[in-house]
Amino acid sequence: MMMSGRIRPPPIGERTTSHRTRAGKIPSMNRRSFMQLLSGASLTAVSLMDTELGQMVGLGAGPAQAQSKPGVLRVAMTAADIPLTTGQPSQGAEGIRFMGITLYDGLTRWDLSKADQAAQVIPDLAESWTVNPQDQKVWTFKLRKGVKFHDGSDFNADAVVWNFDKLMKPDAPQFDQAQSNQAASYDANIASWRKIDDYTVEIATKRVDAVLIYNLAGLFMSSPKRWEEVGKDWAKFAEKPSGTGPWILESFKPRERAELVRNTEHWDKTRIPKSERLILLPMPDANTRVAALLSGQVDWIEAPPPDAVPRLKSQKMQIVTNLYPHIWPYQLSYLEDSPFKDIRIRKAANLAIDRDGIVKMLGGLAAPAKGMVDEKHPWFGKPTFEIKYDPEGAKKLLKDAGYGPDKPVKAKFIISPSGSGQMQPLPMNEFIKENFKDVGIDLEFEVLDWEALRARRRLGAWAPENKGRHGINNSWAYWDPDIGLIGTAASFAKVPGGFNWGDFNDAKTDELSTKAKAAFDPVEQNKILAELHSHLVDQAMWIWVVHDLNPRALRPNVKGFVQAQSWFQDLTPVSVT
Repeated sequence: MMMSGRIRPPPIGERTTSHRTRAGKIPSMNRRSFMQLLSGASLTAVSLMDTELGQMVGLGAGPAQAQSKPGVLRVAMTAADIPLTTGQPSQGAEGIRFMGITLYDGLTRWDLSKADQAAQVIPDLAESWTVNPQDQKVWTFKLRKGVKFHDGSDFNADAVVWNFDKLMKPDAPQFDQAQSNQAASYDANIASWRKIDDYTVEIATKRVDAVLIYNLAGLFMSSPKRWEEVGKDWAKFAEKPSGTGPWILESFKPRERAELVRNTEHWDKTRIPKSERLILLPMPDANTRVAALLSGQVDWIEAPPPDAVPRLKSQKMQIVTNLYPHIWPYQLSYLEDSPFKDIRIRKAANLAIDRDGIVKMLGGLAAPAKGMVDEKHPWFGKPTFEIKYDPEGAKKLLKDAGYGPDKPVKAKFIISPSGSGQMQPLPMNEFIKENFKDVGIDLEFEVLDWEALRARRRLGAWAPENKGRHGINNSWAYWDPDIGLIGTAASFAKVPGGFNWGDFNDAKTDELSTKAKAAFDPVEQNKILAELHSHLVDQAMWIWVVHDLNPRALRPNVKGFVQAQSWFQDLTPVSVT
């Protein structure tokens, strides 16, 4: 879906959200009126949809079919489609959450078993690793023995090499461009890989990279044997994938549903799923997800709309939140046609946003941002530019830059109607558009489906498809130094190998990023990253809005879920009683 100008939500939103105009556009209004109209809108929509959800989600309309079934966990995702099933999922972090760490394992993984501390990387298919003291670009990984793919074949060093070839060796028979695209941000700094013996592999990086183990948690191992069995055809592999993970894909239908069953033979007996079956349902519209939960069509929904939370609580639904490393920002273009090349305009945009108002609109399920990371994070540092709501300060900066009421800054941003970590992007973007208008920034939107937006992000601001677009609203994580700071800012980390979408280029940033990559001591690395973050805030590299509290709504009979401080979550302990 593409459209310029005011936000046009997807078709379901048009027919269910009562305050939209006939054309599906949010009418122009002041912030107070907008917030008043937003309140209660989702509840009205939910009431209208309760009777129709059975057919819409494909689970049947009869009352008996709408009830929870012990042993079956039904999840409504924010994604509009089933993530890619071949090994490297699409649909961003949500794809990894539901179709990555479910079906597959990596050499390392995130420990998602704790709610009271930030998730850490731990061994997974690799039991241990060492770094060559003479050449810190060379790593040796000892692999876990006795691990089987879902098809019964052995996981070993040959499988690791085969999978790396699948992603990074274009002339390999098994090379898959679709998976390579999804993995590009994780494998960009890997230079070479080789088998030492059946259970030992060596990986060399292009530059010294102390954060390699974080990136390896995002590279998943598919079965070479299954690929051979299906005629060396990734499209057929997608229908019958084979990994080593705790779940096995039984069937899926694009844009409708996927059914997974537990892997009773998983090598880690503590992670054999408590539920017998996991059903994933794409539901990008927030009101549809709420109605599905209230009518008994699903047991779990991602990102419930804040104004629906009181009703959900009144119906005894569990509302689960936790801190996690996430920011809702605008990544900015630094090309010649972008007004954001001027630091005064970048700072003005950051000062123009009423973040407390957005938090109130979101029912308290967010926290105002003062940079990429939260203030308590060890990487926050001591920036001198304070990000706050200061419209008069924003106006002064814009005036100094040559803009005013008769000459507003004109900018165009790419946004999406939903997606992994996107929170409530339509009302949030409309709110910010009104904030910008108040100070003299005329903001226009191009609305794309979430996966289409991600494809535009991987192309970079300089791509022909992104010409005339000055920012992109892509929710972001900071679970490791690369994705959080280095990969977003360093000039050597341009997309698709890194995350630098807008071609930000700054000598001090590159110097600090290189130092952080070479710091294997966590304490030393944190100090460097704090200095880097302070500098990026002072440069107003992005427009940072709010941190998400990662809300989910679960039916009362869903038990065992531990909400990790992570973008990812482990579904293996969850049961439906």
